[in-house]
Amino acid sequence: MSAVETMDLPERSDVDLALAYHDGDAVATIATLLEDLKHLRQQLLLAEGAMSRGMTRGWMPSFERD
Repeated sequence: MSAVETMDLPERSDVDLALAYHDGDAVATIATLLEDLKHLRQQLLLAEGAMSRGMTRGWMPSFERD
């Protein structure tokens, strides 16, 4: 496909890409995203325990969005 042909393709959103990965199955997409969220929260918890306040100049991770 040439560069001109790719310019004519509509840009797909992250939501579209996530749904396409699961062949349009919204339930499977949500389940995967929830599992990803659970995994990332566990990683954040581990990182929080491993880093000192001095290393981050007082910043601490937050589990909730501001």
